[in-house]
Amino acid sequence: MIKYVFFDVAETLLGKPSLFTIIQNVLKDFGHNRSLQEIKEKHKFLSEVIHFPDRTDEAFYKKFNSNLIYTLGIIPSDDLVNSIFKNCTYLPWEKFEDTKVLSEIDLPIGVISNFNTTLKDKLNTFFGDVFTDVLVSEELGVAKPNVEFYKKALEKISCNADEVLYIGDSIKLDLKPALELGFNALIIDRNNFYPKLEKRISSLIEVKNYI
Repeated sequence: MIKYVFFDVAETLLGKPSLFTIIQNVLKDFGHNRSLQEIKEKHKFLSEVIHFPDRTDEAFYKKFNSNLIYTLGIIPSDDLVNSIFKNCTYLPWEKFEDTKVLSEIDLPIGVISNFNTTLKDKLNTFFGDVFTDVLVSEELGVAKPNVEFYKKALEKISCNADEVLYIGDSIKLDLKPALELGFNALIIDRNNFYPKLEKRISSLIEVKNYI
C-alpha cells in the first residue's frame, strides 16, 4: 500500500514552456528551420546524458546549448550560442496545469530534486505549504542518480521503499535508481517521448490510479 508520494521538480512539477519556441525562433534568425518537436526531443535526450550541477551558470548553459545545436545538425557559432543564451536566460518557471492533482492526493507528499536550497521558496510560491518534505541535493550532499540520494529520502520519511510512489521525468536520474531501491516509480511523459515505456504516465492526474 502506498503511504507517501515523492515528486521530482524540473519538468515534473515546474517547467519553462516558452524555452523551446525561443530556441526555435533564434535558430530561424540564423537561417536554421527546425520543428518544435525535434528541438524538444533533442533537448530531452541531451538532458538525459549531461549532468546538471545544483547551481548552473553561463558556462554550463553555453556548453549545453552548443551540444544541443550539434544534435540538430548545425555547427554552433559563437554568435548563435550567445544569442540562445541571451534570449533564454532567466525565463520564469511555470507550474504544469496537471499539478492541480497535488491538492487531491490524500497522502503525505514530498519533493526530491537535484537543486539548490532556493527550491523551497520557489515551491512555496507556486503551491503553498503542501509538501511534507523538500529534499535537495545541495543540502543532502549527494545527487541523483546516486541511489544514496533515494536512501536518504527514505530514511527521512520512515517508510519502506515499496510504500513509496515516486514520479519524475528522467529514466536515468529518476526511474532507474528509484526502481533499484524498490520504490514504485513512474515517468511523467507529457510529450510522448517514450511511447513504449511501461512505467509512464502522460499526465500527473493519472497518479491517482496508483495510490
